[in-house]
Amino acid sequence: MEQLTTGAGVSAAGKQDISTLDGWQQAGKWFSYGGHAIFSRMAGQGEPLVLLHGFPTASWDWSRVWPMLARHYNLLTVDMLGFGFSDKPRNYRYSIEDQADLVQGWIEGLGLPGIHLLAHDYGSTVAQELLARDQEGGLGFTVDSLCLLNGGIFPEVHNPLLIQRVLGSPLGGLISRGLTRSMFERNFCRLFGSRNPPGQQEMDEFWHLLTYNNGRGILHELIHFMEERRCHRNRWVGALQNARQPMRLISGTADPVSGAGMVRRYRELITDADVVTLRNVGHYPHFEQPWDVFTAYRAFRKQPGLS
Repeated sequence: MEQLTTGAGVSAAGKQDISTLDGWQQAGKWFSYGGHAIFSRMAGQGEPLVLLHGFPTASWDWSRVWPMLARHYNLLTVDMLGFGFSDKPRNYRYSIEDQADLVQGWIEGLGLPGIHLLAHDYGSTVAQELLARDQEGGLGFTVDSLCLLNGGIFPEVHNPLLIQRVLGSPLGGLISRGLTRSMFERNFCRLFGSRNPPGQQEMDEFWHLLTYNNGRGILHELIHFMEERRCHRNRWVGALQNARQPMRLISGTADPVSGAGMVRRYRELITDADVVTLRNVGHYPHFEQPWDVFTAYRAFRKQPGLS
């Protein structure tokens, strides 16, 4: 892969400081995908664990659970095209398949023979596409396990917020360009459970990531993934049903978009479903309750054949 730039946020002790959003960015690297700059982060040691983020946020979502996971695994994550610190081109045909191409090319370029996947929301759908390709023999590496957090993996029970529905409508471009901070906060905060709602600093960080590189102007283009989920439902749900790899779902059941209903559907459709539910936790369990997510994931990886 073509390397563009490298930054490193260094603390007084000589270690990268990722406790702030600026430190997270400075500790990252960029590579080129189709002429566009893609932000990535890598840290830790052990087996490769690829973390895939959700919509409309970025890899920063993983920052609270990152130090815990990095003690056990070689962590790799990206801001997918159109998100976070990566480029956000206008008039681009954003799609789940294209994001899967990005992730696949990145991993193959790193020469990794196999990876484990931990994915959330939008990233869960990218993971489903990668899983389908793995089953078809279309990857240059193996997917050795898959752990999913809250996401619309079954479109028939996905319950998007009104603003998401409007963004996907013919009015989406106007709403996207006219999105205000107060509109964003009002809708975004609805996704969180009662145990740990985001504070003002966290909202500042999420808003900065959203608006970086004029990100508001493309939200209506990114959100076509909801229609893609419906169009490719059989392929992506089938990938989960046909998976030979160990899988686990960790779900915040207070999520109004993809919480308890998604858990019920997962148990209906996935044989011997492995599910961990987190009460009073919303759509971002890894940000709301990172310790609970870490312990649930660590227990998953300690199962026979995965440790």
